[in-house]
Amino acid sequence: MRVNRAWLGLAVLTLPTLLVAMDMTALLLALPQLSADLGASSVQQLWITDGYGFTVAALVITMGTLGDRIGRRRLLMIGAAAFLVLSVVAAFSVSPLMLIVVRALLGVAGASLTPSTLALITDLFRDERRRGRAIAIWATCQFTGGALGPVLAGLLLQHFWWGSVFLVAVPAMAVLLLAGPFLLPEQRSDQAGRLDPVSVGLSLVAVLAVIYGIKQLTVEGAQAGPAVALVAGAAVGVVFVRRQLRLEAPLLDLSLFRNRPFTAVLVALVLAGVSMAGTGLMVTQYLQGVLGHSPVAAAVLFAPMGLGTAAGTMLAPALARRMDRTTAIAAGLACSALGALLLAAVGGAGSLPLVMTGITVLALGTGPLFALGTGLVVGSVPPHRAGSAASMSETGNYLGGSLGLGLLGALGAVVYGSRMNGTSDSLAGAIAAAGHLPAGQAAELLHAARAAFTTSLHVTGLVAAALFAGLALLVHLMRPAAPVRVPTSEPAAAAGR
Repeated sequence: MRVNRAWLGLAVLTLPTLLVAMDMTALLLALPQLSADLGASSVQQLWITDGYGFTVAALVITMGTLGDRIGRRRLLMIGAAAFLVLSVVAAFSVSPLMLIVVRALLGVAGASLTPSTLALITDLFRDERRRGRAIAIWATCQFTGGALGPVLAGLLLQHFWWGSVFLVAVPAMAVLLLAGPFLLPEQRSDQAGRLDPVSVGLSLVAVLAVIYGIKQLTVEGAQAGPAVALVAGAAVGVVFVRRQLRLEAPLLDLSLFRNRPFTAVLVALVLAGVSMAGTGLMVTQYLQGVLGHSPVAAAVLFAPMGLGTAAGTMLAPALARRMDRTTAIAAGLACSALGALLLAAVGGAGSLPLVMTGITVLALGTGPLFALGTGLVVGSVPPHRAGSAASMSETGNYLGGSLGLGLLGALGAVVYGSRMNGTSDSLAGAIAAAGHLPAGQAAELLHAARAAFTTSLHVTGLVAAALFAGLALLVHLMRPAAPVRVPTSEPAAAAGR
């Protein structure tokens, strides 16, 4: 009965995991409709889409540690209730400012859900093998939600208004609130100590400033404001780290980085996020700007990237039964490098099948990292620190995604600009300009712009392949040392040892 209750509890925990991931991506297709309805400016549109992710990324560390202190189920229930109410408010927002504020508050609620679900899995499944399978299912839901978000939004927008995208969360959160108290255990730490408000403030400022700076540099180019935010965020991060090293009960236990596999997996989570976000950004633009697909069609064609990751996470426990976890993770990352290399060969009549094969193979190979690596991170700490470890894993994912959009997006823009010799700064700009030119000039401009963007996709694929290959080597080299066997001729002595 305990096993059945544990798996039922996992089913309940997948609901917020799925919804938080979907909320990250579902708004992309609804943005034009809601912007026209509410009269949102371009800057307001940016904050409507990014405010949620900013807040989640900034607060996930605090929420993971807070769950260890006040109880993970309690924090999950509070977050679910807030998410339900705020989703209804967001659906019926009457102004851009109102929606921006509500989206930020939804981010606060979302930050409380993600680390709590992962930490509660460690409470439900104490057996390492079952816990690995449960984490694989959790990771599958996370990436499936991100992949299906735009597709579901496209279907809803065909029949309902833009607010329906937010209302999807209401029944799922209602089920969690009703079933959670009966199926989920309460777990808190008596050793956690008090929450340090200064550390909370420092982590909030550091993460927000760094991610804001990266995103704004991507949008605005080399501007003073985003660059200052990036440097200031890094400086505050250094102060935060120094404070954690002095505290007896730190917000973030940095001593965990002495564990070599733990460190390797966290680095891999960040840089794999960089590679996936950067290639994802380029591929979605390629599908629309070069191959000419509509946003809804591009969302459907891009879904194999999220579904490939989901399939990889589901296969990861089977791999772990045949080899050790770090070997499985390294092998998966090598597979991802091959998928990224396929993107470097895109071009000509067979572009679409090659793109879809490339993103599927790339994503499939990351599955063991997100399933087994997350389990390794959470399983490497005592149960009372599981929330803090879960928050470190999630922060690595969010930070990697932001860095990927910023760094690889900027690299793609530089390659595109150099190929266009300064005549166009973006593919979207070239398409818009072609609409005001005579047919011959428009065709020439579009041909050059699409060829230049294809080259930038090739470069991005090569960089991603190099990152994945380097991560495979890093994880392999930093795997745990095999135990040393001491030969003996005396069975009793061996038994005693």
